[in-house]
Amino acid sequence: MELIFQKNNIGLGKRKQSIARVFLVPGEGNLIINKTSGDKYLQYNETYLTTVWSPLEKLNLEKQFDIVALVNGGGLTGQSQAIQLGVARLLCKMDQENRKILKPFGFLTRDSRIKERKKYGLRKARKAPQYSKR
Repeated sequence: MELIFQKNNIGLGKRKQSIARVFLVPGEGNLIINKTSGDKYLQYNETYLTTVWSPLEKLNLEKQFDIVALVNGGGLTGQSQAIQLGVARLLCKMDQENRKILKPFGFLTRDSRIKERKKYGLRKARKAPQYSKR
C-alpha cells in the first residue's frame, strides 16, 4: 500500500522526544503507524488508542478518515500524544471551524515538558546521594 502525500496535508506533532508526521486519508477509520496496524503498534492499549482517536471523535469524523502516521523517537505514550497533536493540527488546517471545537479540550496545545538534564554530583536530575552525618 503506497500512498502519495502532499506537503500541505501534513500535521506535525511533538511530545517529549517523539515526532509524528500525520496524514488524514479518506477511509473507514483505520489507523496505520509506521506501515503497521495501529492496534498492533500501540500494543492494543486502550489508553493510547483513545488518545489518538479523540480529536476525530469530538468532531464525529472517526469513520470518515484513516490516520496514517510516521513516528520516531520516545516511547509509546509520547508517540500517541504526538499523533494526537498532529491529527488536531491537521483538522484545523482542513477547516478553521474545527479550531473552536478542539481548542477547549486542549488538543492544540503542545506539551513542552521534556526530561530535565542530569547535574554533576547528583545521581539523576535532582536525586542526590544519601546524606551521611559521620
